[in-house]
Amino acid sequence: MNDRAPAPGGLALVQALVNTLNLESGADALDTSEGRAPFHLAPGPEVAAARELRESLRAACLAHAGHGPHTTAPALSRLLAGAPLLVRVSEEDGSASLVPAEPEALASRVAAAIAEARASGTWCRLKACEAPDCHWAYYDRSPAGRSRWCDMGVCGARAKMRAYRARKGAVGDADTAGPQAEGRPIAR
Repeated sequence: MNDRAPAPGGLALVQALVNTLNLESGADALDTSEGRAPFHLAPGPEVAAARELRESLRAACLAHAGHGPHTTAPALSRLLAGAPLLVRVSEEDGSASLVPAEPEALASRVAAAIAEARASGTWCRLKACEAPDCHWAYYDRSPAGRSRWCDMGVCGARAKMRAYRARKGAVGDADTAGPQAEGRPIAR
């Protein structure tokens, strides 16, 4: 949907999963083998679980952008509770990281990505577009971290045009509801 750079590190996986569904067209990449391949998903129950995870991640991204709670999606914590992670300690420098215990399991890879992003302070910068017909996941690289749309040239422009038209309509309504509308003569 947009030309922003992908999210850093493991968040790119989370972003890619959220963006497998195009809300505007209804196209779901998880319906195709090519769309499932990056997530190592086989058709069947794995896809249903991935869709549930995707919508919970989208709800978290919407919350990161300040778009209020989206309670229709299952709790992300519940979905990731069964995703085993291991602590890996580097022999070279002693640094530690969480890694998926089951590297092929999508939930484990997502849990590790979230843990890494939380530790690096980038988790809350993965957001979902404010446009209700979009909700595309994007990584907010703006200095203040207040980006609202996946693409200012598309979703942002549409939102600003709607707001402009609403203001112009309100001004037009106020003009017609002036003194003449109340039955009073207009002073000239």
